[in-house]
Amino acid sequence: MRKIAIVGSGQAGLLAAHGLVKAGYDVTLYSDRTPEQWLNESKPTGSAARFDMALELERELGLAFWEDAAPRGEAIHVTACAAPGNRLLTLAGRLERPFMAIDLRLQSHRWMLELEARGGKIAIEPVTVARLDQIAAENDLTIVAAGRGDLCNVFERDPALSVHTEAQRNLVMMCVTGPKLGFDGVPLLPVKFNLLAGLGEAFWIPYHHKDVGPSWNCLFEAVPGGPLDRFQGATSGEEIVAIAKRLVKELIPWDHEWFSTATLSDKHGWQNGRVVPTVRKPVGRLPSGRIVTPLGDTAMSLDPIGGQGANNGNKMARNLVDCIVEHGEQPFDAGWMTRTFERFYARHGGPIDRFNNLLLGGASPGVFHVLFAQYGSDARADNTSGQQALADAFVNNFNDPARLTSTLEDVGRVRAFIQQKTGRPWPLALAAGGVSVGIAQVRQRLGLSPGHPGAQAHAGGALA
Repeated sequence: MRKIAIVGSGQAGLLAAHGLVKAGYDVTLYSDRTPEQWLNESKPTGSAARFDMALELERELGLAFWEDAAPRGEAIHVTACAAPGNRLLTLAGRLERPFMAIDLRLQSHRWMLELEARGGKIAIEPVTVARLDQIAAENDLTIVAAGRGDLCNVFERDPALSVHTEAQRNLVMMCVTGPKLGFDGVPLLPVKFNLLAGLGEAFWIPYHHKDVGPSWNCLFEAVPGGPLDRFQGATSGEEIVAIAKRLVKELIPWDHEWFSTATLSDKHGWQNGRVVPTVRKPVGRLPSGRIVTPLGDTAMSLDPIGGQGANNGNKMARNLVDCIVEHGEQPFDAGWMTRTFERFYARHGGPIDRFNNLLLGGASPGVFHVLFAQYGSDARADNTSGQQALADAFVNNFNDPARLTSTLEDVGRVRAFIQQKTGRPWPLALAAGGVSVGIAQVRQRLGLSPGHPGAQAHAGGALA
């Protein structure tokens, strides 16, 4: 029986471990914390929202323990703002199948216990580069799924695939309870995006918390130095939530009443920092010359703007396990590691990375076309309009970015796609949306609610 070591007890590492145990391998998982420490003493490492393609792996492995308890997000609702307090337009798209976001601390706790029950081994110890070298000597293959920690430095940044050299946003995440599960005017439970041109983004994500259950995970993505970037220096979750309330009241007033009841779900339930989007080479060389391969965030660090980090990790874990099984008894050499990652990147990683970078860059011409042409979508089941079809196609790209990303990158292809979905020439679809958006702008200048589909009635004109 071939021996495989996995360093890291986050989502991707644990899914790979379970997949390999199921396939009959001798698996040892190395974790820097016990299951109980994960559950009771750790901060969440992200919101970990997963769409259906990623969730399917968890179901296949018998690890979807929270499907009946967790809130099921069925839509994506976007409010795009031309300026603070000014709602330019909305998009409300229906997902083909629901997404879920489960507290990673709860997951790692349960999945670690389950791994031992199914025959996997767990070693609780911090792993240094020197210790990693020893582990590699004892196993046929060693996989590093240690997130964005120091062991990432074992793997060289790939300059050909890494677009950015510095973080594009300052990030703050908080787990909160209090706000109701839903929004006025939106018929389905959505993840709600507020896009503030030039300032950043704020996301409200339905979430299953380890203690309070159905609640919210809220993420602020601030352009460094801008009006949304006010969390620097905050040292507690309570302080983070208080700053967030002031920001929502000032910059996102339509969500102020909804967010005003928010309280921290647990004392560890917050995180701040920044991510430099990076793709790393799939072969790490240790001081002895032994080699290891990365998984999840260790292989690809993604800004959370596209909600793709956990989805990327799940898809990468599936690809890695499949490639291990297909490889049989052959050695896991550098060529195999490279081919394995290239297969994943061509099918999933590349489109995910490009879609994420498209969102980080603001409204590209292609995305701009889609936003205006779909105007009128409201996510209602009886809405069979071309605008709704276009909005639905856009939001389902989050499940599988290979669907639409290459189209969004090319204005000519976007125009043809708009015509296909709406059933009318793209200039007419774009002009119709533009007229309706213009009317909403006039209403706001008059101090009225913009009247967007699925939008709260708060007047969106001058800031209070």
